[in-house]
Amino acid sequence: MPVSTRHCAALAAALLAVGLPAVPAVAAQQAPAAVTAPAPKPTTLTVTGEGRATAAPDMATVTAGVEVSGTTTQEVLAAQSRAANALLGAVREAGVADRDVRTESLTLTAVYANGPEPDATPKLTGYQASQTFSVKVRDLARTGAVIQAMADAAGDAVRVDAVAFDVADPGALRAEARAAAHADAHAKAVQYAALTGRKLGRLVSLEESASGRPRPVAVSAVAFDEAEKVPVAPGEIEDEVSLTAVYELR
Repeated sequence: MPVSTRHCAALAAALLAVGLPAVPAVAAQQAPAAVTAPAPKPTTLTVTGEGRATAAPDMATVTAGVEVSGTTTQEVLAAQSRAANALLGAVREAGVADRDVRTESLTLTAVYANGPEPDATPKLTGYQASQTFSVKVRDLARTGAVIQAMADAAGDAVRVDAVAFDVADPGALRAEARAAAHADAHAKAVQYAALTGRKLGRLVSLEESASGRPRPVAVSAVAFDEAEKVPVAPGEIEDEVSLTAVYELR
């Protein structure tokens, strides 16, 4: 039962008369504050986008080197050094800058031969040394000439492993592929929104997936044994981007 103000005053006076502190007046009861319902979460749409871009290559990286064999380490290393110096000299004369030539590997291994009996101990017969270089050819039209110059200079010791064609500025190709992937995702989102009777809202998130460009083109060493100039077919460089986009629907 609610307590009136007059009763509260009488009670306070009685308490003061006996030396006890007065009890504060009972505050008027307040109505509870209104509870605001949480806003509903927006409906979202997740789509994937694929984008590709192609360009003609403007440079090539030739992986080549020398390999020699002999009976002693001194003999093999000396022969390997002569062949490598000849190959590098030919590359420089072909117009390749020193900054575009890099040693990728240098090995010296023992060579063994099996005996006539199956359980015979292998016999040391000599040694083999090899050195591999990567050579960037920035004038694409001279790729075949550079390979031929290597072969002419190093002779039987030359080894050509591969030629990889590329573009000097891959960032521009990647940007074009990204733009295509983004446009593809947005077009899909617009279509799905229309199909569900909604309108496309803001972009919530955007995530790019892994992408890659296959480029290596193998060139066999025998391809230029009889030719004056090694023929090469650069083809096109392709970049591909995949992404996932999340949009709100209104």
